[in-house]
Amino acid sequence: MAKEVILTKEGLNKLEQELEYLRITRRKEIAERIKLALSFGDLSENSEYDEAKNEQALTEARINELENILKNVKLIDENKLNTEFVHIGCKVEIKNQETSQNFMYKIVGSSETNPIEQKISDESPVGRGLLGRRQGEVVNIKTPGGIKVYEIIGIYK
Repeated sequence: MAKEVILTKEGLNKLEQELEYLRITRRKEIAERIKLALSFGDLSENSEYDEAKNEQALTEARINELENILKNVKLIDENKLNTEFVHIGCKVEIKNQETSQNFMYKIVGSSETNPIEQKISDESPVGRGLLGRRQGEVVNIKTPGGIKVYEIIGIYK
């Protein structure tokens, strides 16, 4: 059985848009590159053809991956989230007890992870360490950089 993929509505939309782009636009672009490369003749020394075929293989692999993800989606209804404890789909404000620096993260499924947007996976050390915790709790989280101590300042929708 395939692994369930937990997504927010926003995450689901992004994956569906990526899949549509790859299927409709990217496949056509690559097919045109292959057609052009074939017109150059001898394939034994045709790097344009090899590149286009490699890109085609990578694109098809990503399409397959996205289709499998979308078959196993469990959608989180963010309107029904409660703020009693940390769970996937919520935002959590934490304070590093060592540096007194505050951070705001959204806990998401691994398919939506995006550190630039402060979206961390429920499978990451910090995400996993925060799940199920309540506001005001102080948690010790084992990270690649050592044990970090965080206080949960707030939990939000």
